[in-house]
Amino acid sequence: MKLYTYFRSSAAYRVRIALGVKGISYQSAFVHLRDGEHLKPGFREVNPHGLVPVLEDEGRTLTQSLAIIEYLEEAHPEPPLLPHSPADRATVRSMALAIACEIHPLNNLRVLNYLRGTLGLDENGVNAWYRHWIAAGLQGLEEQAKHTSADGRYLFGSSVTLADVCLVPQMYNARRFNCDLEPYPTLRAIDAHLQTLPAFAAAAPEAQPDAQ
Repeated sequence: MKLYTYFRSSAAYRVRIALGVKGISYQSAFVHLRDGEHLKPGFREVNPHGLVPVLEDEGRTLTQSLAIIEYLEEAHPEPPLLPHSPADRATVRSMALAIACEIHPLNNLRVLNYLRGTLGLDENGVNAWYRHWIAAGLQGLEEQAKHTSADGRYLFGSSVTLADVCLVPQMYNARRFNCDLEPYPTLRAIDAHLQTLPAFAAAAPEAQPDAQ
């Protein structure tokens, strides 16, 4: 199994966590986004969209972090990242999608570069954009977590789920951009606990060989 990854990519971060939770060994191929390596023909042959992560397994090439994690969930069901009941699974997926589809796409590298380059925003403007969408997304997730977390250590129930796998990278990025996280005590407590777990710690950006 081979994972194309970049240490600061929150989408790749999610997949690294999922692989760690499931105890799956893999080979890393580092794609340096800051150097534009993802846009070069060599990587475009791997993923025409020019995005990480990409997972190669058993002759198949898979893209999009949540699709990859769902594949891992089906191919390696233990320990599970989704609850048993259909309603609970839908709830966990909704929390993961709130991050992966509502918060992250508005703040990923290519969007920020477009704001800086094509639209001409200065760093203050880019940071204001980033913090606005972080706040808009985390506010709803904070309220949801108050009802779905069983013990204040996980977003849903009392074990790691797909929602947690998405939360930690997003919280990492929020801190990197100096977002105010004080309004989200539930999320902060969950994030702090999750970071103590070996799979999450090993997947952290600063723990990656390509960290710069």
